[in-house]
Amino acid sequence: MIRQAKAKTPRKPPPKKPSSNQKDPVGVYCRVRPLGLEDEECCIEVISSSTIQLHAPEGFKTNRNGEYKETQYSFKKVFGLSITQIELFEHVAKPLVDDLIHGKNGLLFTYGVTGSGKTFTMTGSPGQGGLLPRSLDMIFNSIGPYQAKRYVFKTDEKNGLEVQNEVDALLERQRRENNMPVPKSSSSSSRQKDPEIADMITSAEAYKTDAVDEDSSYTVFVSYIEIYNNYIYDLLEENQEDAIKPKWNGGGTPVRQNTEFIPPQSKILREDQNHNMYVAGCMEVEVKSAEEAFQVFWRGQKKRKVANTSLNRESSRSHSVLIVKLAQAPLDADGDNILQDRNQVTVSQLCLVDLAGSERTGRTGAEGTRVREAGNINQSLLNLRTCMEVLRENQLYGTNRMVPYRDSKVTHLFKNYFDGEGKVRMVVCVNPKADDYEETLLVMRFAEMTQEVEVARPVDRPICGFTPGRRHRNQAFKEELSRKLDERGGPLGGDLTSVITNLAHSLPPLPSCELIDPHDDITLPRLMEALQNRHRVRQMMIDDYNEAANRIKSMLQDLDNSQISKDNFIHEQNGKLVELDRILQNSRAEIERLEKKNKMQEHKIDILQKTTKIYEGDKRSLQTELETREQRLQREQLEKRRIEQRLNGVVTDTQYKWEKECDRRVNAMQLEMQNKLWVKDEKLKQLKAIVTDSKTSGHPALPPRQTQPQRPSREELPQKPSREDRLQVPSREDRFQRPSREERFQRPSREERLPAKRSASPSPVPTTTPVRALHRRSRSAGGEKWVDHKPSSSVDLGTVLQPVIPNAIQVSTASEKALSKCDRYVLTHQEVASDGEIQTQLIKGEVIKTRGGGQSVQFTDIETLRQELTTVPRLKRKSSEGAPASGEQTDGSWTDVETRCSVAMEMRAGSNMGPGYTHQGITKRRKP
Repeated sequence: MIRQAKAKTPRKPPPKKPSSNQKDPVGVYCRVRPLGLEDEECCIEVISSSTIQLHAPEGFKTNRNGEYKETQYSFKKVFGLSITQIELFEHVAKPLVDDLIHGKNGLLFTYGVTGSGKTFTMTGSPGQGGLLPRSLDMIFNSIGPYQAKRYVFKTDEKNGLEVQNEVDALLERQRRENNMPVPKSSSSSSRQKDPEIADMITSAEAYKTDAVDEDSSYTVFVSYIEIYNNYIYDLLEENQEDAIKPKWNGGGTPVRQNTEFIPPQSKILREDQNHNMYVAGCMEVEVKSAEEAFQVFWRGQKKRKVANTSLNRESSRSHSVLIVKLAQAPLDADGDNILQDRNQVTVSQLCLVDLAGSERTGRTGAEGTRVREAGNINQSLLNLRTCMEVLRENQLYGTNRMVPYRDSKVTHLFKNYFDGEGKVRMVVCVNPKADDYEETLLVMRFAEMTQEVEVARPVDRPICGFTPGRRHRNQAFKEELSRKLDERGGPLGGDLTSVITNLAHSLPPLPSCELIDPHDDITLPRLMEALQNRHRVRQMMIDDYNEAANRIKSMLQDLDNSQISKDNFIHEQNGKLVELDRILQNSRAEIERLEKKNKMQEHKIDILQKTTKIYEGDKRSLQTELETREQRLQREQLEKRRIEQRLNGVVTDTQYKWEKECDRRVNAMQLEMQNKLWVKDEKLKQLKAIVTDSKTSGHPALPPRQTQPQRPSREELPQKPSREDRLQVPSREDRFQRPSREERFQRPSREERLPAKRSASPSPVPTTTPVRALHRRSRSAGGEKWVDHKPSSSVDLGTVLQPVIPNAIQVSTASEKALSKCDRYVLTHQEVASDGEIQTQLIKGEVIKTRGGGQSVQFTDIETLRQELTTVPRLKRKSSEGAPASGEQTDGSWTDVETRCSVAMEMRAGSNMGPGYTHQGITKRRKP
């Protein structure tokens, strides 16, 4: 059998609340505590009734401009050192009490650093009652005559109230009174007030709310909780401190020993059917006077967690919340009894919160449990700040970020107030001493930010459909009835028994009703006639009474109608006044906002002016330094040009001297070698002639007389350059003139590239070695960078001489990044020559930037590296060979034991040589 899945119960949609487009900002007030010592340094100054100024104490770190930064903060009202408790109550708490009596919710909490006077502001002291006792006194002064009897209103444990009739309420009172423990002593001393709370408020300081609804009955419930380490505890529980009371289970047996301590149980937050947050299982005590309510509060205050720290003798270690719940229900149409309709009951509540002060463990000297308490206090206050910041951001910028109410019990409990369930007001308490400056600065920033949060204005509760003034009409009817009875000789008082007795005596007397004879026919008819007369008189009295009652009712209705019309007119005028007052308040708020904005703008302008002056001074100093460096650079450039000219002259002179010396040595060496060769050639010719003659004639002929070989004349020797040529210094354009493209790519002829062959016949004129035209020195020698592009397919030839390019970037593939960093480019290209050998070409070029921001290469030179290996067998002179004819020379024959070889350098490149190259190409050949 397949079980069907149980469907989930859909969540009940929240009730639609009447929307209110009007919003009010959170009212933030500031109270400055007097200094403990007169000689103590003060860092707060009250400028006006709404502005205070903070200045850094002596020795505090200054800002970057080296000046003390003074900041001003504006509030709805600032209470200075001479403010009294009654003045503070009149501006802060009295409007919230008025809203409470008219069915609206309110939240008032104190905020500040530890030791700033929060508990004194909320609770007060004997003779100086704080906001809490004065609020309770004002509530009962206003609703005193209209309170319902005890237990007529009953809580349903779900944040709701039920209405009982007078009989059920009477039974409930009797049951409670029977279950109450009998006090040990009934003396007057036990009923005296606690001296700590005695004379909190004098009769002269009593306040009362105007325009209380007289057609309703009221009842006040009080509950007191604390939030300690983010747990909620009920301070009014009777068994919270009872260490020996056992706990019983359902079977009637104790679960714990009588001597075992029962720790207090933390409470949880729940949401009622109207989506309002409340503390489940919290005790709500019904009170009938301000003294009784304050006694209940003080009983819970003694159980609150306090501790002694270095900064405060009685430091609050938890957040305390006193919830004053006011229930009101309309009277019925007759104005006598409370209407037995739960939907007509209006419940409003006022939360008075004393937040624990933020503190730094380094200053309080906390250890162990105190450190944990301080951490939880600071964390809850930080979450309150975070919720305010998110609300402000959502309202200013139109975002829809989730407000983290659930991160802390404090914000979760008061979530509905910030969503528009009532007014929110905060009293910021500050201590002006210099030691609290940093913490006070953070508190001021939080208070300034909180003022920008707006809360929806609560709507007025619906008006009951009954005719107003029912209680007054009922009382007037009773008075009129008493007056009528008095006119007829009735009692002056309003006692119902005496009234009935007088009415009975005013009727005709009854005759004797004694029957003696059963056949008596006179007594019964006479009694019947008397009763009929009494009935007729009674009916006449009833008719007169009904006529008088109807006449009085009509008169009262006329008076009520006229009163209602007057009230409507007054209400209309009051509405207009309220509207004008609201416009005036908005204008004042706008003016204050603009003034505050103007002050902030002026402050910013001052900062910008100071910054501009600093920047202008920096600019002038930098300009002066720039001019100085430019002058120094110009002097260095002039000195560099002078040194360059001087070095150029020295280089030119040194070059000329070395060239002269080299020419002299080369000429001398050539002349010497030519002479030696010429002498050897002459000897060989004579030797050949002797050998030839001996073979032909058979007799050796005498050798001819040796003649001294002729040396070349002085005119045939190379001429030295003249003095004018030596002293002529080339100009800068001649030294640095770059050869043209035709000159760079013009290949020299073979006669220019190879040295001239020496003639076979002795010639007195020496042959000079051709000098290769000088190429322009590459600019890379002076610091230019090269891109050495060698493909990965290049073959290593293993030659001794290799091209070396200093300061080059070697790449296998050309890229724009590499080209952007260099000035020259060389590509290594290998190919097979016609003789089968590998020929390497170095293709050089210049890197040129294009208009589009890219790089291009313009090729200028091509250098070729080629290796030729020629294998020639070594030839030796044979003694059996015949000498050739005189004056002839045979190719391939050796005429001397010395080996003669000639190495020719074959240059296959343009006119511009690459920088750092040791050779371009080598060709090895053996001279025949």
